[in-house]
Amino acid sequence: MTAITEIATALRAGQKPKFADHADSPAYAAELDAKDPVRHLRNEFIIPTRQMINRKSLGPLPSTVDAQDAQPEHALYFCGNSLGLQPTTVGEYVRAQLATWASIGVKGHFNALDPATTPLPAWQDMAAQCAKQMAPLVGAASADEVVAMNTLTVNLHLMMASFYRPTATRHKIIAEWKPFPSDSYALESQIQWHGLDVATSLIELQPDENLYISTESVLATIDEHAAETALLLLPGIQYYTGQLFDVQRITAHARSKGIVVGWDLAHAVGNVELQLHDWDVDFAVWCTYKYLNAGPGSIAGAFVHQRHGKVEPKSTTANGKTPPQSQDGKDDLDVDVRHAGFAYQPRLSGWYGGDLSVRFTMAKTFQPTPGAQGFQLSNPSAIDLASLSGALAVYDKTDMHTLRNKSLALTAYAEKLLDGILQDALSHDAAAAPPFRIITPANPAERGAQLSILLRDGNVLAALAAAMDEADIVMDQRKPNVVRFAPVPLYNTFADVLKVVSVLRRVILS
Repeated sequence: MTAITEIATALRAGQKPKFADHADSPAYAAELDAKDPVRHLRNEFIIPTRQMINRKSLGPLPSTVDAQDAQPEHALYFCGNSLGLQPTTVGEYVRAQLATWASIGVKGHFNALDPATTPLPAWQDMAAQCAKQMAPLVGAASADEVVAMNTLTVNLHLMMASFYRPTATRHKIIAEWKPFPSDSYALESQIQWHGLDVATSLIELQPDENLYISTESVLATIDEHAAETALLLLPGIQYYTGQLFDVQRITAHARSKGIVVGWDLAHAVGNVELQLHDWDVDFAVWCTYKYLNAGPGSIAGAFVHQRHGKVEPKSTTANGKTPPQSQDGKDDLDVDVRHAGFAYQPRLSGWYGGDLSVRFTMAKTFQPTPGAQGFQLSNPSAIDLASLSGALAVYDKTDMHTLRNKSLALTAYAEKLLDGILQDALSHDAAAAPPFRIITPANPAERGAQLSILLRDGNVLAALAAAMDEADIVMDQRKPNVVRFAPVPLYNTFADVLKVVSVLRRVILS
């Protein structure tokens, strides 16, 4: 086993990893990088140079910049939890889409060009291709459980329109204390849309003094409100603290109480291993511009469990209404739909959710595509799909288990170096409060590729931001005093981590 695999194996087993005594040396970081089994994937990305990162106008990309310098110094990019770097394949796929449009116009919808000349299928089939590429990243049983469409918050609204169906007795949504603001707005507006009061219909999980929400507290809250709860909606990874929730255990417990379970996986997809089908998740949504690297505002994804994706012909009664069905919430289709011809999960419908076999017959009766792709509304942007497919092509060259191994090791290495700063601060002044604390759980099983650093003094953030700018380090800051340090295994290195922590050390200890 490589050193990285050994470190990851220990972490997966709940053991403390072994780093060398000289772990804070460039030589040791270089040794780990040399043994990295996915180090070649870094070459799949356009990494901004220090010359580029502060540009005020467009210029040449790294492949042509400063031709006399064979190895330009790269900026240190640790913001993949906000916007991932651009894969080289994205430009290739987008150029292919533009060339198709320029060459054959509207025929691009149905006419697939020679695969030797383009990596893309016909536009009509591109969403399905992206679903096929994303399916293994989320643990779908098949591509039929995944759809590429819209953006994250739009998909969240669409899923809640289908799955949040409050009654007089069951109307509550269980969420958490600090969801990403867009999720908060979506949750509150859905509750208000149904004529309900947010104060009584929204239950927020509160963290402890360390900003941690234990699985036990989640389960206890579910038990307390089970009889009145219609939906549980949590983030796979909490964006602020970086906590990874126990999706499997929480889902199983909530579903055993008859609660529909949805997950916002914006910070989890492409970051940690997921098995949404086996974990029995009802639905999930995610964006694709963070760890999936498809570009700012890129087309998003959604998962719908196959039990909700069924489309079946239904006989009708003499009055034309669909006969009532079982309401046990298990495998029977919810048939509260306007068209009596088919039984399927209620949803807000649109043309592109219609089955391809009849989509272009322009029929008035809606016949949804079986599976998650039946939740589509509109013709998706071919440019967006080309960008996403190009980005996902990088994942075709690896697997989530291997990436997670490196991520575990990379994040643990960053944690060790940060702990070294705390030890040095303590040795300098044992009576002083620690200059910072890591609010991301110390348990590797409860975090992804992110460590959130809570600084003791809010004024330190300004000094740290200035130092990072000077060193051309790109890292997310959450005012007044949190820095989110995100080592992405696809393109960040152990040497990168060491360089960033050296800047943190200089600022914090001064």
